[in-house]
Amino acid sequence: MPISDEDGDGTRSVRAGLPDPVAHEPALPGPVFAAHFHLPGEPTGPYTYGRDENPTWTHLERAIGELEDPGGAAHTVVFASGMAAVSAVLLSQASSGDTVVLPDDGYQALPLVREQLEAYGVRVRTAPTAGEAQIAQLTGARLLWIESPSNPGLDVCDIRVLVDAAHEAGALVAVDNTLATPLGQRPLDLGADFSVASGTKGLTGHGDLLLGYVTCRDAELAARVRRWRKVVGAIPGPMEAWLAHRSLATLHLRADRQGASALVLATALHGHPYVSDLRYPGLPEDPSYAIAVRQMQRFGCVVSFTLPDKAFAERFLEALRLVDDATSFGGVRSTAERRGRWGGDAVPEGFIRLSVGAEDADDLIVDVLRALEVAGGPLDGPAS
Repeated sequence: MPISDEDGDGTRSVRAGLPDPVAHEPALPGPVFAAHFHLPGEPTGPYTYGRDENPTWTHLERAIGELEDPGGAAHTVVFASGMAAVSAVLLSQASSGDTVVLPDDGYQALPLVREQLEAYGVRVRTAPTAGEAQIAQLTGARLLWIESPSNPGLDVCDIRVLVDAAHEAGALVAVDNTLATPLGQRPLDLGADFSVASGTKGLTGHGDLLLGYVTCRDAELAARVRRWRKVVGAIPGPMEAWLAHRSLATLHLRADRQGASALVLATALHGHPYVSDLRYPGLPEDPSYAIAVRQMQRFGCVVSFTLPDKAFAERFLEALRLVDDATSFGGVRSTAERRGRWGGDAVPEGFIRLSVGAEDADDLIVDVLRALEVAGGPLDGPAS
């Protein structure tokens, strides 16, 4: 029996996508490695060729769909990476002459997508995430792309307000739900046509696979996305899909632990003399807090802040004991990086994106505060 919206997050995470029990069979069947399947007669049936479908994908797609849209009839398509999923939506729904609205403060690979869209004759407009600024760009648009919370700046927009404005203008809406995960936010319930995410991050949470997905309620829209996957071959491996499904069972545990620790860390950093522009949507002092509490159930594991300069930030990262200097986020091991090293984000040189893992919060806070002192020298008094 499918899980329902009445089930708790833990129940949904543990049981999502599992097949009906069969005597002497595992609860979650192992990965199916097959390039082709026995196919007598006409090429019909659920599994014909490995680029089209795979039973391991089926279980994972059902699981993600049940998390993004509990009790509903959502259609999910899994991909080899988050960017494969992003590209599939944009390039399957927009054609030459169409207009697409993107955030100008989103994931650093979005400018690469913009270049490709424009090369195909698609017009692209951009605006910041904060303040629902994208609404002013919607006239004549085919699709609005929302990233909330934004990466890496952690701005939040009112998704329902933007969705209503976009639909009134005749545009489809896709929401990048990577930072929030389905347990933090349900874009489809807020009216979005697509919920898109990199499953590499918090969804699977162990930093050991690449994955992406697209979920929507409209079967025709989903079919166009699925056809795009077939055309470009951006398919996940069976082992990656199985690992992802296995990891979903602890999503609620990880999300609760990491979110709680992220809030404690953000609170500890608030007002610290070496820290400026601190952002975490779940912090009451955050500019996005009022909107975030209306549409998010959890606020994620990422905290961002700015240190005085590049050299200070590098000293801080080097001094950390429990936080790995690595990109990406959402894993059980805390990571942090000076985001400006990639050159694709409009952030100061001292900007830090820190992903809180599953370590003890007290240990993590001691480590971060100590690293700040190492980087900048001891303070005269306790941080306020």
